[in-house]
Amino acid sequence: MIPFPTYETFAALAADPRFPVAIGIGILSGVVRGFSGFGSALIYIPLMAALYGPREAAATLVLMDFTSALLPAIKARKEANWSDLVPIGIAAVLFAPLGTALLLVADPAVLRWTMCLLVLGLLIVLISGWRYRGGTPPLSAKIAIGAVAGVGGGATQIGGPPLIFYWLSTAVPAVMRANLLVYFQIIDAALIVSYTVQGVFDEKNIALALIVGPAFGIALWIGTFFFHGASDRLYRNVAYIIVALAALVSLPLFDGLLR
Repeated sequence: MIPFPTYETFAALAADPRFPVAIGIGILSGVVRGFSGFGSALIYIPLMAALYGPREAAATLVLMDFTSALLPAIKARKEANWSDLVPIGIAAVLFAPLGTALLLVADPAVLRWTMCLLVLGLLIVLISGWRYRGGTPPLSAKIAIGAVAGVGGGATQIGGPPLIFYWLSTAVPAVMRANLLVYFQIIDAALIVSYTVQGVFDEKNIALALIVGPAFGIALWIGTFFFHGASDRLYRNVAYIIVALAALVSLPLFDGLLR
């Protein structure tokens, strides 16, 4: 069962000096998620993990992301490439519980360093202009991509990097965005089940999701509005800049800035 928080839990979170920063993180990540179809985890998870811890960051984002992005994902389903989404989604769902188990047992500091370095490594490769040029990947490669994304999503809510590598190389921005919107609904639903079964949710992170969620949802719709008419170059550059800033600020070396 997912525990429903008490009034005292809501009051304690609202009185915490970290709370306004959490709202700001939710707004920033929501705008980027709506604009690009990805990026909320790359921004939200490192920053919220620095603020509250990896478990709270992962639990709150999966609830907010699933509920806020449901309608955009439904609208995007016709543009999505289902020959990619089906094998990738099935593999991700099957491997997500393994990532959840890592979230519960791994050292928080190790998880945070892994998150930040993964994000920065991805960014460097993307900015370099590297793209996959080998034609359509075989089914085995799609399953491997989904498995890695599932483990990453379960452990840190950062399961997007392997998908972003793949779809930046094989899809135009509109199709890539549609693929990511639909994929994240699939994996978020699986992770909510996995997190519930394995006891990730508690009163504190449920309350935090309910408070930050509305700001995240409104920001997501604003980002969606600005996506329409955006050029390929603008689409990529905006995502690169914001992800880079988030990854750098959220390095454990700079905890004094957030805590």
